[in-house]
Amino acid sequence: MLAKSLADVILLMGPTASGKTALGIELAKSLDAEIISVDSALVYRGMDIGTAKPDTEERQGIKHHLIDIIDPSEVFSAGQFKDRALSLIKEIQEKGKQVILVGGTMLYFHVLLQGMAKLPDANPVIRQDIDEQAQREGWAVIHQRLKAVDPVAAARIHPNDPQRIQRALEVYLSSGKTQTQWLSEQTFDGLPFNAIKVAVAPADRSLLHEKIILRFDQMLAAGFLDEVKALRQRGDLTAAMPAIRAVGYRQAWSFLEGDYNQQTFRDKAIIATRQLAKRQFTWLRRQTDALNLDSSDKLAKDKILALID
Repeated sequence: MLAKSLADVILLMGPTASGKTALGIELAKSLDAEIISVDSALVYRGMDIGTAKPDTEERQGIKHHLIDIIDPSEVFSAGQFKDRALSLIKEIQEKGKQVILVGGTMLYFHVLLQGMAKLPDANPVIRQDIDEQAQREGWAVIHQRLKAVDPVAAARIHPNDPQRIQRALEVYLSSGKTQTQWLSEQTFDGLPFNAIKVAVAPADRSLLHEKIILRFDQMLAAGFLDEVKALRQRGDLTAAMPAIRAVGYRQAWSFLEGDYNQQTFRDKAIIATRQLAKRQFTWLRRQTDALNLDSSDKLAKDKILALID
């Protein structure tokens, strides 16, 4: 009964290159809605091409939030996302408008839906030490070290997800308590809205892989490498920063550092994007209460609209 008394909020979730951005805009036009971006890369100013950030024309007059809100030198945490998103949801609803959250950063969706444990603050010294070890020995070795102290976290975190590996190990090294222990102690007061969860993705995974390749080549043609060159020329950014660790950017950065040739860069970026999509699919499969839609379904918008009270 309580859920029915709360306002509906649409959570449009999907893997990278699944078409959720365009679908979200079409929904927003039909519902007089505003969109909150759920994307850890779109928050950065000056990172447009490699993030597939929708430009003014693509947004079609729909107000988007949490895009271009910080500089690439800054950090935007999942906790900050949760606080900002909840505040925005309240503000938008008070204007009498519908809210649609659109994106593929599943950690952001998770903390919004499930809450998050209070974790130790970032420790830059430990973080740098982990980074240096990873550069010498590889992230696979660091993942094994995490497995030795926190096997539950290691099982949850993919070996190709350095940011989450680093954070989980950092939590243990800085506090003496595993991330799993911290998470087990979390409390959650419930959502102040009725979440309508929608997962959009191609039914055939190979189609998504083709879209990933096509989109990346379009990014290259649009000047993606020039965008990364401009970031490097600033002089205040490093490969260890979360912004530069974004998929595609870290591979482009390494290419510009001379670590490998352009063909290898392209291959590595596409592989990393596929790995990201795989992790997104894994999380989406656990959302058993979500409406699952094929990206090619021409009635997708109508099916979502039918869920709204």
